[in-house]
Amino acid sequence: MKVLNYRNWWASPGICIFDMLFKSIIIPLLLFLSYYSIAQDSLPTVPIRVPDKGRIILVAGAQTALWAGSYFALNKAWYADFPKAPFHTFNDWSEWQQMDKAGHLWTSYQISRLSGDIWRWTGIKQKKAIWLGGLSALAYQSIIEIQDGFSAEWGFSWGDMSMNLLGSAAYVSQALGWHEQRIQIKFSYYPYPYTDDISTRANDLFGDGGLERVLKDYNSQTYWLNVNLRSFMPDSKIPRWLNVSLGYNGRLMLGGEDNIWTDENGVVHDRSDIERYRRFFLSIDADLTKIKTKKKWLRSIFSLVNSIKVPAPALEWNTKGEVKVHGFYF
Repeated sequence: MKVLNYRNWWASPGICIFDMLFKSIIIPLLLFLSYYSIAQDSLPTVPIRVPDKGRIILVAGAQTALWAGSYFALNKAWYADFPKAPFHTFNDWSEWQQMDKAGHLWTSYQISRLSGDIWRWTGIKQKKAIWLGGLSALAYQSIIEIQDGFSAEWGFSWGDMSMNLLGSAAYVSQALGWHEQRIQIKFSYYPYPYTDDISTRANDLFGDGGLERVLKDYNSQTYWLNVNLRSFMPDSKIPRWLNVSLGYNGRLMLGGEDNIWTDENGVVHDRSDIERYRRFFLSIDADLTKIKTKKKWLRSIFSLVNSIKVPAPALEWNTKGEVKVHGFYF
């Protein structure tokens, strides 16, 4: 993500317009189209044999409109207030303990998956639908990177773009090679209980609750790699839905690179006494798309919510040297 003031864009009076727009508008629209397409034809099991020109035009037009609308809305609502500059890059890899990079990976993967399902609904060849799904995600994700590259305040982030590419590649490579998603990228959120002495800073950075916190609070987000065991051991008696999950989360981050910031009154706050640390998890999950049901609408719901990890017990190891057991983690 791009940043303001100490490379900390959360500290600016504004919000990340694109992030809010992308996650609260574009993803739900793609979810709706994906739900509609799966419910109509049960795409995971019964693809259309003949391309439908009407559907192709509808999907191509909808995705083009979403891309163009996002580009112009973002430019008008955010970048118009900042000076332009020749295209340039900058390195933000060290910020937020790479939690923002994990967010790029998850978003690109999920958009690829949803867009691929939508393109399959049109009846085009499966390989073409898969590639279009991955390219659609890259197109959406590239909007902010390209505009950042021409902004004097930020720059094109190779770190963000590499995660965008990796997320799309994770979907495309598995869909082409295995014809299924054996390794999935998922997300979970549980609000961090900020103490009174840092709650004001947390509110300034991440919002004071609701959807804004879910989208922005890195201390409360966890990203997961979920491996479906039965897919790798087809002759075993392991339940088809059972996944092993590896999770990652950063804690107590009050700034991009450190816990020092300057407030709107010019007062410097140094909370270096608050230790930033990383957490790693081992857990289990359910691949909802592996649950057999004859109801098309239920298969559609399972496919759509499969981007979120199911709450489950988890084993944690963190960089403070602690090992913890969570009876319930989300």
